[in-house]
Amino acid sequence: MAFEIDQSSFRQFGSLEIIAKQVVEGFITGLHKSPFHGFSVEFAEHRQYNTGESVKNIDWKLFGRTDRLYTKRFEEETNLRCQIILDNSSSMYYPVLEKPSLEHPNKITFSIYVAAALINLLRKQRDAAGISIFSDTIELHTQAKSSSVHNKYLYTELERLLHPISPDVRKKTAAVDALHQVAERIHKRSLVIVLSDMFENIANNEDLFSALQHLRHNRHEVVLFHVVDKGKELDFDFDNRPYRFIDLESGEELKAFPAKVREQYLATIEKYRSELKLRCGQYHIDFVEADINAGFQQVLLPYLVKRERMM
Repeated sequence: MAFEIDQSSFRQFGSLEIIAKQVVEGFITGLHKSPFHGFSVEFAEHRQYNTGESVKNIDWKLFGRTDRLYTKRFEEETNLRCQIILDNSSSMYYPVLEKPSLEHPNKITFSIYVAAALINLLRKQRDAAGISIFSDTIELHTQAKSSSVHNKYLYTELERLLHPISPDVRKKTAAVDALHQVAERIHKRSLVIVLSDMFENIANNEDLFSALQHLRHNRHEVVLFHVVDKGKELDFDFDNRPYRFIDLESGEELKAFPAKVREQYLATIEKYRSELKLRCGQYHIDFVEADINAGFQQVLLPYLVKRERMM
């Protein structure tokens, strides 16, 4: 049975943290009504006591109610570490909107809400979250932690990105360097989630594929969410009238009728997409197409599937 999240119900909320909470709660409600209701998405405050451990952290009140021994969990005790890598280059600001929103997002806005929802879901499952933001440089990199203070810091940093950048600001994608740097900074085995359109302006795709492979370093599990506006960027669904196409990263312009360039464009983009998907399969990286107009379950459900396999 399919399930949907009513995104219009979130209009009343302003804070990114509150919106993320509502998105996750809506997702979980739909999940419980679907065939996927077996996933564990509850917050864990305790863990079962193991013989030989110190008794100082046993929750005796809980023992009185359940007749079972449990110890209290602390912030540093996590089930899983997750590093969310977010592409903040200019191409992620497509489509260019005056006021992108939850209901009408561009790629960066969609990715920010996805990251925020994942952080909330990680928190519910007692997992640790960290974020890495890149464009032509590493703009932010945090270690994965599970504390409330750390999570609020992550929301604050993500919220800064919700303010559109000026079209005159051109931030190119340097995914190759960024992914190599992040791979070197993650020392403990983690789940690595990449949110990017992967539109890297390089002549040799082998460099990009090598950087993706590097993320598997230290036995990390990797999920690549290929964030796209499917209708425009993959299907090239434009009316046949004159358009001025502008590269958001370089500023280069092309005036053309879509019908004259559609066949070549579709062949080029499909070749790149197919090769990217193939290489991810070879490197044991989960590849998920994430259409910005298709809601959040397309991202949250694959995350849960991956997490269940890892635990």
